[in-house]
Amino acid sequence: MSNTTNHQNKISRITLVGAGPGDTDLITLKGIKALQAADVVLYDALVNEELLAFAPADAVKVYVGKRSGDHTYSQSVVNQLMVDYAINYGHVVRLKGGDPFVFGRGFEELEFAAENNIPAQVIPGVSSSIGVPELQGIPVTHRGKSESFWVVTGTTANGKISADLIDAAKSKATVVVLMGIHKLAEITEIFKAEGKNNLPAAVIQSGTTVNEKIVVGVVDTIVDMAKENNITSPALIVFGEVVSLHPQFQPIKALYDTLA
Repeated sequence: MSNTTNHQNKISRITLVGAGPGDTDLITLKGIKALQAADVVLYDALVNEELLAFAPADAVKVYVGKRSGDHTYSQSVVNQLMVDYAINYGHVVRLKGGDPFVFGRGFEELEFAAENNIPAQVIPGVSSSIGVPELQGIPVTHRGKSESFWVVTGTTANGKISADLIDAAKSKATVVVLMGIHKLAEITEIFKAEGKNNLPAAVIQSGTTVNEKIVVGVVDTIVDMAKENNITSPALIVFGEVVSLHPQFQPIKALYDTLA
C-alpha cells in the first residue's frame, strides 16, 4: 500500500471486537468505543452493517466476510489485510459476529498480529450460542433440566460432523450447534442413535434480527419443520430438555402425550 506517508503519525494496533449475534444494541459499550477510534474496520458477513455508522466517516470500511459457500476471503488473506492496514493506516478494528473466540478464529488473528509485532487486544461479544436461545426464552442451563451445555460446530474444516457432537449427544447437557443447518438431518440421526427421538429441539434462523424465525419440535420432527418453514443459514440448533420451556413447545408435548 502506498499510504504510509499519509498515515505515518498513526500507531499501528489491532482490536478484535465481538459484534454480538445481529441486533446492533447487543454490541458492548467497549466495542462501540473501539469502533469510534478506528482508522479501518474489517467486518464479517454476519456483522450488522449498521454498526459501521459508529466508526468515523473517513475510516476505511472493508468487507471480508465468509458465508456458507462463499469463501471470497480465506483466513490467511484476512490476517494479512489486517496487518497491512494496521501498518499503513493505524488502528484496525476487526469486527466479528458473535464472540471472536467462539468459532470466530479470533485467537489465530491475535497470533498473526503478534508474529508481526503489532499490539492487539480482544473485546468479547455476546455469543449467538447463548444469546440467541436466551432471547427466545430458552436458557442453556436450568435447574432440573440441564446442568451444563455444549457449544459445538456442525461442520468441521474438513466438512465432516464433529466427533464432539457424537459425545455431546450421549450427555444430558443442552447441545447448541452452530453452522450445522445444512447437516440437520445427519445431526438428528446422531441423537436418534442415542434413543433421543423425543428430545426437544429448536432451530433459530437469523437470531436477534428482523429476519429471525424459529421452529420448535423434537428430534423426530425438527428436520421436516425446518424444511416446511424454509429455515436457512445462518441458523443455530438447540437440543435439550430446556427447549421444552419455549411456549411453542407445549402443543408438541401434548401431541406426544396423547400418542404415548
